[in-house]
Amino acid sequence: MGINKPYRRNIRQFIDGEFREGGRWRYIIHQKYANNPSHYVRALLVIQKDLLELFDYVEPADKNKDTYSFRIHELLIRICIEVEANCVAILKENGYTKSGDFNMNDYQKINRTHRLAAYEVKVPIWNGTTNIRKPFANWDLSTPIKPNWYTIYNEVKHDRHNNFSNATFETLIDAMCGLVAIISSQFMTEHFSGTDYSTIRYLNDGMEIGAGGYFKVKYPTDWNIAEKYDFDWQLLESLGDPFQNYSY
Repeated sequence: MGINKPYRRNIRQFIDGEFREGGRWRYIIHQKYANNPSHYVRALLVIQKDLLELFDYVEPADKNKDTYSFRIHELLIRICIEVEANCVAILKENGYTKSGDFNMNDYQKINRTHRLAAYEVKVPIWNGTTNIRKPFANWDLSTPIKPNWYTIYNEVKHDRHNNFSNATFETLIDAMCGLVAIISSQFMTEHFSGTDYSTIRYLNDGMEIGAGGYFKVKYPTDWNIAEKYDFDWQLLESLGDPFQNYSY
């Protein structure tokens, strides 16, 4: 027996191993699932547009991983702010509260529900061998630690002059993969705009198009049976609130 009512802002496998089959994914677009989801997806799309423009000048390649610039620095800051915004939204909309501001100790709790440590994100056009990233892999440790890209973000945010060269192209790609993962873990490829951004297809590599329609994602499959969704959405969707909060 799996979970008979979906959690807010949390996609996961159904008990038969599927994510979308039979229209069950439609819980994602219910108005009670997330507060103003298009606000978060649009932010991803704007950042992705700017990143793809950067690719016109910095080739996505292993050889350019140490490249740094003001444009790379700017995008890194924007991406990490969006990651934080999504973490806060997930926690707050599930009823999580604390005194003071949220920090990484709070954000890491999301790994319990979203399995972010298991997400793999692929840059589809890349010259080299490092185009597949696991941006939250450190959250799967017995004592979770901050992702390296997030640590660098804090360093350059608080002391840009001395840490500017740490905001590299590689760090930027890791952070962007983190943002794609956290958006995909909430909304898969739904963009709440009536527009299909997922028209580009690539060779079968065990991955799917992720949020934003450019990067590819391997969704986690490591939930045990009791943690998977097992509900009939057609029965639930008529309820006033067909969702439940996760007690972080």
